[in-house]
Amino acid sequence: MSELQNQMKHAVAEAAIGQIKDGMILGLGSGSTAALMIKALGAKIAKGELRNIVGVSTSFQGEVLASQLGIPLQTLSAVSRIDLAIDGADEVDPSFQLIKGGGACHVQEKLVASLSERFIVVVDSTKIVERLNLDFLLPVEVLPTAWRQVQTHLADLGGSAELRMAKFKAGPVVTDQGNLVLDVGMKNGIQDPEELERSINNIPGVLENGLFVNLTDEVLVGEIINGKVMVRSLTRVN
Repeated sequence: MSELQNQMKHAVAEAAIGQIKDGMILGLGSGSTAALMIKALGAKIAKGELRNIVGVSTSFQGEVLASQLGIPLQTLSAVSRIDLAIDGADEVDPSFQLIKGGGACHVQEKLVASLSERFIVVVDSTKIVERLNLDFLLPVEVLPTAWRQVQTHLADLGGSAELRMAKFKAGPVVTDQGNLVLDVGMKNGIQDPEELERSINNIPGVLENGLFVNLTDEVLVGEIINGKVMVRSLTRVN
């Protein structure tokens, strides 16, 4: 990661923290930018600048980090609502549709985003794209016994799917839910995210895919303008 990209990530993380108020139940996202947000949140709680905060983590990694920082946590099943969820994204298109799942946490991330009153996405400017899936593959979480079958169905939809392999262990990546991940590339990218999300999730053996459709309320984009790090807020018009 370049130093400029790191600065952009820090800037959007700090901007997102500015929207948190006392007493909120927060969805704590996954990934490098979300980790910076969690660290900044932990610092504010430790200083007494934010009180009565409860976090709901989207990954085991985030849960460990939040616990180390003294952020009170609750399980997703123990809450009836989430006031605000803050998470990163691998790609954001002009309609605020997302691809997530580079860290294989997209199932829990989508559950948290869906339960949230407000969902803010924090990214650096490299994640803004004109069309999804031209550069970043779409993650699809599948039952371990079904990955071959799902791979065939995805080919029928026009997708080329490969099993995601682990980098520091032998064998495939295993999600927090104990499943496998297929990374899918659609020819010419994703034309209709809403239709594709529905079609993939209707394949037997699929738990969830990394398309986040019509969930995002605001995108905070870190960018470099005239050599300075700036944060641009993009808000969806309903």
